[in-house]
Amino acid sequence: MKNKKNIKNIFHTTRTRRGAYSVGLTVLVIAVVIVFNLIVGQIPEAFRNIDVSSTKIYDISDTTTDLLDGLDKDVDMKVLAVKDESDERITTFLSKYAALSNRIHVEWIDPVLHPSALTDYDTTENTIVISCEDTGKTTTVSFNDILVMDEYSYYYYGTESYTEFDGEGQLTSAVNYVTNDVERTVYQTTGHGEGTLSATVTDLMEKNSYTLAEINLLMTTSIPEDCDLLLMYAPVSDLSEDEAQMLTDYLGDGGKLMVLLGDTSSADLPNLAGILKTYGIQAADGYIADPARCYQNNPYYIFPELSVYGDMADGIMSQMVLLINTHGMTLTDPERDTIAVTSFMSSSDQSYAVTEDAQQQGSYVLGASATETISTDESEETGSETDEADNSDADAGNAEDTDSGSEDSGEAPESRLTVISAASLIDQSITDAFPQLENTQLFMNAVTANFDGVQNLSIQAKSLGVEYNTVQHAGLFSLLMIFGIPAVILIGGFVVWFRRRKA
Repeated sequence: MKNKKNIKNIFHTTRTRRGAYSVGLTVLVIAVVIVFNLIVGQIPEAFRNIDVSSTKIYDISDTTTDLLDGLDKDVDMKVLAVKDESDERITTFLSKYAALSNRIHVEWIDPVLHPSALTDYDTTENTIVISCEDTGKTTTVSFNDILVMDEYSYYYYGTESYTEFDGEGQLTSAVNYVTNDVERTVYQTTGHGEGTLSATVTDLMEKNSYTLAEINLLMTTSIPEDCDLLLMYAPVSDLSEDEAQMLTDYLGDGGKLMVLLGDTSSADLPNLAGILKTYGIQAADGYIADPARCYQNNPYYIFPELSVYGDMADGIMSQMVLLINTHGMTLTDPERDTIAVTSFMSSSDQSYAVTEDAQQQGSYVLGASATETISTDESEETGSETDEADNSDADAGNAEDTDSGSEDSGEAPESRLTVISAASLIDQSITDAFPQLENTQLFMNAVTANFDGVQNLSIQAKSLGVEYNTVQHAGLFSLLMIFGIPAVILIGGFVVWFRRRKA
């Protein structure tokens, strides 16, 4: 009895009660954690993952959001990969992307369990097959296109590392391709020492579903009918008279021409300069120096002022574009009243056109576009028929005649000439070294502005490089951190020691 009483007293001690309280609290916490995990597990995968990456690889731009919001066709994405073995960044991004639209349907197909799927879709493992039943179009995106491997590290050191994440750019381009029935062809001129478009630019063109082709104007008598835009990139030699006449006729028929001038002076390209002058664009002598808007005190490395709107302003946020060793232009009166010319990029009023003999201060145009509505005989005849129909009896028959006339005529074609005075706008040494600038965005906007109803959907890949929390050009701040704070601590410690010693 005495032992039972002692045991009973043990459970009534303060220490026992505290122990029981701790055990109970521990059990409660564990239960709460288990229940919380069960609840979180029911949340869709797209909302369970939080983007803590330094470069925000899971952030989806407004360009993609607008495209997915406007989808009127269903898009199927068949992911031919083992989901549990796939890179978590890809699986997470796919779930977030699909959650933006109920028109996007993602299905994972295990090629190990279903090997015939690779044959059915005529592709390889770790590939996303994107298709649209309404248009009948299909394309594929490889995991290697989304996670871009560092080839240098792989071939020289045998280590696998990734430099870029291009999930949004690849998927958005694929969705746009399979849901869009319209394709655009961009011809690039050759035969005048033109520059070569960088891999960055051609990749952006492909993302917008533009077909790139080349044309030598000396080897043809006319611009191909499927040419939606003719691009001349940094020509070194001038056009012949026949070529100049061909471009003049092309613009006169409602064609689209885009010219990026290189280092060659306009004095060496008189035939090309003559076409530009017709549309109210004239080159200025010398290189443009802009001390008010320059990069690291180099007046020939300038940040021009942008005045963009409409399609040209799409995605332009920072208004920061870098040009190197650029010539300037001035706007004059076009040769025809039907031509309207506007500037969308210029230097500040503190800039100079510098030649060997002089420096002329003023604001110079660095990018301009000229448009002209082309009136055709067919449209004029249709217009007169429509006027006669309107002047006759206002019955149903007359309404049908007017409608058919409108359908036959369509809208009058509009020619467009876009001129950028610096080919360095899309130079790879700039676009790759300064990805935060908007050089490629402005260029692609200028290309897209030539096409009605087309949005610039070219989205650049996001870097996977580690971003360090450093202060560039710290100046006095670095002196404070290196010398100031340690000095304060030493002096404070000495004061405390001295006071205690005297006490």
